[in-house]
Amino acid sequence: MVKNNILVTGGFGLLGKPLVLKLINSNNNVFILERKNKRREKFLSKKPKKIIVGNFTNKNFIARILKKNKINVIFHLGAITQVLDSLKNPHKTHKTNIMGTINFLENIRSINKKIIFIYSSSDKAYGELKKNSQYKETDPLDSVYPYDVSKSASDLLCQSYSKTYLMKVGIIRCGNIYGPGDFNFKRLIPEVILSTIMGKNFVIRSNGKSTRDYVYVEDVVDAYIKLFKKLKSSKSKLKIYNVSSKFNYSVIKIVKMILKIMNKENLEPTVLNNSQQELNFQRLNYSKIQRELKWKPKTNINKGLIQTIDWYIKNYRFFRKK
Repeated sequence: MVKNNILVTGGFGLLGKPLVLKLINSNNNVFILERKNKRREKFLSKKPKKIIVGNFTNKNFIARILKKNKINVIFHLGAITQVLDSLKNPHKTHKTNIMGTINFLENIRSINKKIIFIYSSSDKAYGELKKNSQYKETDPLDSVYPYDVSKSASDLLCQSYSKTYLMKVGIIRCGNIYGPGDFNFKRLIPEVILSTIMGKNFVIRSNGKSTRDYVYVEDVVDAYIKLFKKLKSSKSKLKIYNVSSKFNYSVIKIVKMILKIMNKENLEPTVLNNSQQELNFQRLNYSKIQRELKWKPKTNINKGLIQTIDWYIKNYRFFRKK
């Protein structure tokens, strides 16, 4: 059996680490493209074929990687993901998220159109949602704020290159991913857990009423693997799927669930209510991927939070040094 040479951007991230592990365990040659970060690297349970340090905003650099390592599959997970960061620096966000994606698409077009490109989009690409409704893959991408626009623009570019140049492209629009190994402490769940472990006060930047789909990371990895196998085995050039959970939760509800599991229900977060440029309601319909790829979320929110909390407690000393 011929091994795939797979490039994963963002391979040290929350989604990247378990995806890399699963790809390695499936006998693939996995190359990680990341910024240098020895602290995160130590949490890789298996070493990839090679860790490449660099920036995907450099088109020529990407070309050299693809050619030298004979890459035939790319999982593009790397991006600026924080809404607050994107509001402070929209130019950097668009350069990284949009131009980084174009660099891959352009190199595939010119080097080898048979390379499979799987792009990590977001529920934010759809824009604001009317309450009590769900977005389907056929709905328009109608975002407004910098991060959201960077995802919808990149999403549309992936579709354009696939349809125009007959490239194999997969797109996953996912809800809020959570789970063990998230080093981004600007995100709600890791911030609340770690602050509670350390006995620190934590804040909710919004009014706490905004709702999201929360999807456990291992379930998301399974969705990516199923999409990869579908693109490998079929003649399909473009596949787009929503990945979400059965239930939708408000920020306040998630916080209360975490505090209950940790037996810290007496703690009260500080609600700042100063997050004016974030989406209030996000809800994805995942019936398409359930129908076509037989995927559905397996981990309920309570089990997922317990496993996530246990991981942070186990690795508490590591984070205390930050």
